[in-house]
Amino acid sequence: MCSVLETKMSSSEKEVEELKRENVVLEAKMILSEKEVQELKIDTAVLENRMSSSEKEVEEFQRVNTALEARMSSSEKEVEEVKRVNADLLARVTASEKKSTAFESRMSSSEKEVDELQRENADRPQVAFSAGLTNAGAVGPLETDTTLKFSKVFTNIGQAYNPTTGFFTAPVRGVYYFRVNAWETRSTWTGVELFHNDKMKMKIYDYHDGTGYISTSNAMVLQLEKGDVVYIVLPSSHGVYDDSSNRIIFSGFLLFPQ
Repeated sequence: MCSVLETKMSSSEKEVEELKRENVVLEAKMILSEKEVQELKIDTAVLENRMSSSEKEVEEFQRVNTALEARMSSSEKEVEEVKRVNADLLARVTASEKKSTAFESRMSSSEKEVDELQRENADRPQVAFSAGLTNAGAVGPLETDTTLKFSKVFTNIGQAYNPTTGFFTAPVRGVYYFRVNAWETRSTWTGVELFHNDKMKMKIYDYHDGTGYISTSNAMVLQLEKGDVVYIVLPSSHGVYDDSSNRIIFSGFLLFPQ
């Protein structure tokens, strides 16, 4: 009986030893598991910190992107405005170039016209004269009509006026302008007549009563053939007065040839 009990005791003790060994192993494994749990907690904390930091970075990137998008939108508006301004400037430059081209064309045309006029003027006869009557004072009254000889020649371009005869002779066919006046201080009729060839074309006259002086004048445009003459006649019973003050002038010039 005792032997059986001892055997059972010995077996129980072995089991207890085995359980102790198992408990030691389990405790070791538990310690290891706890360490792993702690390490996992540490890793989790690190990951959480990194995640928080990443979220902050993402938020910062989003904020920066929002700012960049706003700046990009503003830049795009500025680009559009610059494009619009450039288009307007281009249109204005184009218009100015067109105006400049038109002006150059007109200037070229004007220069051609000027050149043409200069050639025409160079080819056209130059005819003009102006002459005073006398320095002697009173002329007339006379008993007959008398051609006046304007002896004081001031201008005689083309030499068409002859102070010896008092005749202007048209050197070319054309349209001419003539002007003449009469002046008197004595009590008498005063006046002159303008003749084209043998026909009287114009007469100016007046009566002077002896008080102060009297003056009368007129002008005429005539179409003349080459060789036609124009001259001034003092009618009978009329008087005129001229002196160094050049009170009576006979003038004429070619307007244009035909």
